[in-house]
Amino acid sequence: MYNSQYVSVIIPALDEEEAIAKVVSSLTALANADGSAICDQIIVCDNGSQDLTSERARAAGAQVVQQSIPGYGIACLTAMEQLAPQCDIVLFVDGDDSCYAEQCLPLLAATSNGSDLAIGSRVLGHIEKHALTPVQRFGNALASFLIRCIWKHQVTDLGPFRAIRKRSLEQIKMADTTFGWTIEMQIKCIQAGLITSEHPVDSKQRIGVSKISGTVKGSINAGIGILGMIAKLWWRQRQSTASQLNRH
Repeated sequence: MYNSQYVSVIIPALDEEEAIAKVVSSLTALANADGSAICDQIIVCDNGSQDLTSERARAAGAQVVQQSIPGYGIACLTAMEQLAPQCDIVLFVDGDDSCYAEQCLPLLAATSNGSDLAIGSRVLGHIEKHALTPVQRFGNALASFLIRCIWKHQVTDLGPFRAIRKRSLEQIKMADTTFGWTIEMQIKCIQAGLITSEHPVDSKQRIGVSKISGTVKGSINAGIGILGMIAKLWWRQRQSTASQLNRH
């Protein structure tokens, strides 16, 4: 199905020694009907881990890069610098084993057949008990509601499990280095008129404690980052529209 598409996987990781090898191995195991690998390149960005995340990721077959500056976004940006020149599709996956690797297939199929960005929506799939905290559920619902209200685009989730065409990723010029990364990608794709789609994915309880939703500080920072990104991109669009009207 994906023989003509080169798929690179980016996994930002922080202290995920218990889960990272399982995540990498499950992606490596995915194969086409002819036995060829679906995921051609797997990049793990170790975001300052104090455990064996890097060693276990490398042993499982991943390419590992280091980024000591904390932040989900900067970890993804660092990994993007290592994308193979022949890369067609970039798949983003968390390193905590909270999703099912095989469910990337509909996301890859969508980006191979018209979508610029395919989001794995946990809301449309099955959420295992304790897989998402009440704070995560509320934050996703609020952010999705705001996108629907402001940009009139159907969104149900900010799920980190997503696939995007490399040329589309380059077009939107991602910049956020912290918690606004996922929503920045979604809104910028909408603003650029790119084709986005959502596909059901199931969510299971992650291995270990989340650095974001697992702490009060992390939850607050994530909320500020997400809502701040919505406000910034809305304001920037409004100013751009006003500037264009003034020129005419």
